[in-house]
Amino acid sequence: MRVVFFGTPDFAVPTLERLMSEPDFEVVGVVSQPDTRRGRGNQVSAPPVKAAAIARNLDLCSNLKIWQPDRLKRDRAVLSELAAINADVFVVVAYGQILSQRILNMPKHGCINVHGSLLPKYRGAAPIQWAIANGECITGVTTMQMDAGIDTGAMLHKAELEILPEDNTDTLSIKLANLGADLLIDTLRQIDTIAPEAQDNALSCYSPMIGREDWQLDWNQSAIALHNRIRAFYPNCYTDFRGQRLKITKTEVISEAENLDYVGKVTEFRKGKGFLVQTGRGVLLIKEVQPAGKKLQSGWDFVNGARIAIGESLP
Repeated sequence: MRVVFFGTPDFAVPTLERLMSEPDFEVVGVVSQPDTRRGRGNQVSAPPVKAAAIARNLDLCSNLKIWQPDRLKRDRAVLSELAAINADVFVVVAYGQILSQRILNMPKHGCINVHGSLLPKYRGAAPIQWAIANGECITGVTTMQMDAGIDTGAMLHKAELEILPEDNTDTLSIKLANLGADLLIDTLRQIDTIAPEAQDNALSCYSPMIGREDWQLDWNQSAIALHNRIRAFYPNCYTDFRGQRLKITKTEVISEAENLDYVGKVTEFRKGKGFLVQTGRGVLLIKEVQPAGKKLQSGWDFVNGARIAIGESLP
């Protein structure tokens, strides 16, 4: 089966690598987002999918075509090449651009997407983050026959995965990426016999892109809500402390007791672990932080280094 792979971030790499390692699939092209400039030296950085494709291509001594159009649906040259390559299927994993109907219609089997949720729940750009933020215990991946909507196509296969209490977006993304790679291979091998299942729009919910405003912690929320938010938007959630930004990266819910007189204040130290903060409902143990301009450190090291006082506020 001739495959063109569309993808950009780390989440897409396991699926590409699985496709390129299986003898019954021939990856004849890769479409990824353009290179970006990063870091202090403003150096050009290739997307993870492009880097993986180049490395795998060298291993196989093949002549893999890689495209990186700024706007794919308006790039006539790339569209012509994609049409001429005569692929059986386009596989799409977190590519980052909307595909036009012309592209969806090109391959024999259409475009198959690997989505990081159990559709129709969590359609959209950030399904893994919002599943954690909303306190879900189970998530998974879905392979889907793409249509013109955003994650609205008919479902082909699903695989479930438990969200562990210690999972954050980084750890869960790795698990789901590998699960998705396996599910995609199974889907393609059964593509002629699968009965697509239409999504029930009444059961759907949307997972929008994460913005900077989602990172700021509101201590009036419950301890469990804050804990889930810190896991979901890892490692970016922050509060203010003594006029500077303090990132909070690891926490534990200690109780769900309500004490509105001390919301946002340090109530206790736990030797070797960190410090407790009263929330709108419950107490949160702060186990790992990153002060402005410094490296990650344990909550207990921060207590000692910053000489925090009981009753001090994190506004």
